[in-house]
Amino acid sequence: MELATYVPIGQYVQRESVVHRLDPRTKIVATTALVIVLFFVPAFAGLGACAVAILAFLAASRIPLLFALRSLRPVVFLLLLTVFLNMFFTGGTSSRTLFAIGPLVATEAGLRAALLYGLRLLLVVALTSLLTFTTSPVELTDGIEWLLRPLRRLGVPGHELAMMMSIALRFIPTLLEETERIMKAQMARGAEFSQGHPLARARAMIPVLVPLMLSAFRRSEDLALAMEARCYRGGRERTRMKELTWRVADALAAMLVGAACVLFLLVR
Repeated sequence: MELATYVPIGQYVQRESVVHRLDPRTKIVATTALVIVLFFVPAFAGLGACAVAILAFLAASRIPLLFALRSLRPVVFLLLLTVFLNMFFTGGTSSRTLFAIGPLVATEAGLRAALLYGLRLLLVVALTSLLTFTTSPVELTDGIEWLLRPLRRLGVPGHELAMMMSIALRFIPTLLEETERIMKAQMARGAEFSQGHPLARARAMIPVLVPLMLSAFRRSEDLALAMEARCYRGGRERTRMKELTWRVADALAAMLVGAACVLFLLVR
């Protein structure tokens, strides 16, 4: 299968691997647990161990490394903003000063916090991207719906929530591709998006948002009509072509992820 040409975030890459064959419930719970643990890892050594584990899972899933790195591209701005804010506004006056840019002072504690939170953000995006790379939208929907089933007694519409999350993930690359097409069409007519100060660049994006929103509403309406034409009625009396099955490999993967979470928290 040819890999996507545009932004890979939210896309499923079909491969024959042990990670792809795992039950979607196992992958969803494992990803959630690892993301939660990442926010409690106190040291760079623990984050480094988590990065090594992600690379191992990536190799086991047979996803090319360069393709996976492209999933980090949409969060570059957020990453730079996180690093900037933590470098200059964390640490106080008691920490040793490294350098200053006008009124902004970078301290040793601020630099450590910037690197720590920046690395956490990268690992969180990498983990969630690995989940979508190895789990098809149908499997993802079924897994989320099954995990939300106990909340049905509280009136939580598990199937509808799972369907909305799956559709949102599926349409991320579609909307990004649509944005790129609109920008190229306007650039062919003389529009400039890469010149001027940041405020001017942001103002230049306004003409892109209007056709993008119209396209998004048109796609959502077409999707709703297609679902109604196929007699979609939510999760009522719904059958599945492939039932979810818990296997020995899923139990081993769950134990491996649990041990890894404990290791990440203990490493100093």
